[in-house]
Amino acid sequence: MSPLLLLVLGLLLPLLLLVLRGRTRREDEPPLIKGWIPFIGKALEFGKDAHKFLKEHKRKFGDVFTVQIAGKYMTFIMDPLLYPNIIKQGRQLDFHEFSNRVASFAFGYPPVTSKFPGLKEQITRGFILLQGDNLTPLTESMMGNLMLVFRQDYLDQESSWKTAYMYKLCNSIMFEATFLTMYGKPPSASRHSGMSVLETDFIKFDKMFPLLVAQIPIWLLGRTRAIRERLINYFLPHQMSCWSHSSEFIRTRFEMFEQYDTLRDFDKAAHHFAILWASLGNTVPAIFWVTYYLVSHPEVLQFVRRELEDVLRLSGVEFSRDKDVMLTPAHLEKLLYMESAIEESLRLCSASMNIRMAQEDFSLRLDAERSAAVRKGDIIALYPQAMHLDPEIYEDPQTFRFDRYVQNGQKKTNFYKRGQKLKHYLMPFGSGASKCPGRFFAINEIKQFLSVILLYLDLELEEGQSKATLDLSRAGLGVMLPAEDVRFRYRLRPV
Repeated sequence: MSPLLLLVLGLLLPLLLLVLRGRTRREDEPPLIKGWIPFIGKALEFGKDAHKFLKEHKRKFGDVFTVQIAGKYMTFIMDPLLYPNIIKQGRQLDFHEFSNRVASFAFGYPPVTSKFPGLKEQITRGFILLQGDNLTPLTESMMGNLMLVFRQDYLDQESSWKTAYMYKLCNSIMFEATFLTMYGKPPSASRHSGMSVLETDFIKFDKMFPLLVAQIPIWLLGRTRAIRERLINYFLPHQMSCWSHSSEFIRTRFEMFEQYDTLRDFDKAAHHFAILWASLGNTVPAIFWVTYYLVSHPEVLQFVRRELEDVLRLSGVEFSRDKDVMLTPAHLEKLLYMESAIEESLRLCSASMNIRMAQEDFSLRLDAERSAAVRKGDIIALYPQAMHLDPEIYEDPQTFRFDRYVQNGQKKTNFYKRGQKLKHYLMPFGSGASKCPGRFFAINEIKQFLSVILLYLDLELEEGQSKATLDLSRAGLGVMLPAEDVRFRYRLRPV
């Protein structure tokens, strides 16, 4: 069952009796699509293929319509020209109450409420440590840890071809490199023992994550509770206090949680584990997809590799297979075509749903001429995948074009709908208050990973396998995983 459907079911089952009485459209409200099954409404059709469902209903009912889905009413805004007015609505439309409740349920810590005065505000302020000047030491640390894992696990080999699964390899490297960067190293070693066990548990938890986001009780999900507890226990304060070289972001959070005596050690650990998932849950599949698209287009891979080599050469860096390459944020910023390839991959594989919840009955201003009445408790939803695949905005939208976001040697930002320039044309990281605070670090991580594999390895897809496809079960939750992993070959590049 789709996580989008489960999300609504889990949140709204208590309202079943109320909703069964039905709802009729008022004169100033958007078109109302209820379906013929009480409570369920259009949930089954929506859950099967959300993009197709919304595309068809946009054709029938226009750019704004309300759909009954599993007892809740969701008003979809399908015209990207209207997005700015929705995103800037602050008082009547809220994201944090919804996201905090879902995160608390999924990761097993108590809601950040008045029971912990000031904690919510401190957590929010702490995210600045992932941006601006703070991004430089974090990026440099990631570069060192990426090279540490990559060299010890993949470069200390002969130069013959080896076969591997692409998603598995991306996940293995990024899991440990990210862990070392965020949380630090053990007291007397450069790498933690037991990383493979931790990674295996993480993958098992991640598979159940859509069900937890849907607030399906964890006791219904087999061994998921035990797996989550093992993962959380890894971050208990007495253990984390022994690690060195952790990021300032994690050190600040650690000190912040220690100020709250009413917060159990297990709950503090659950917050730290949540950051691990946030650091990997969308970044790893994004890395997979851009790697897959580059390897699937050898000529593009060569172009992006040449751009990387030119950036290093022009900055005076002499690359050698026997030396660790150190790419600074300044180097990464110059990788214009690599960044375009990353953004193009995100356009094709991200399917997040931007959700706001109405805090009161009010008239939502859509544009200069139009408003729509919404009711308290209704969900206002943006589904950017519809925009990402709109042929009016993106010519031949199903095709990977690595240079789609480059124009005249500069970053291209002018995309149009009905002749009007879009303010929001690519939204893999959310929008407004829900925009991912770690998005700049994530892009740097992806560039670093690509740089390492392009500089050190030759890469080819194995023959005789189908084209990679999206796993639609994660639609609405971010970057989608591949339905099946992909086999590929790699070898050390000649000296």
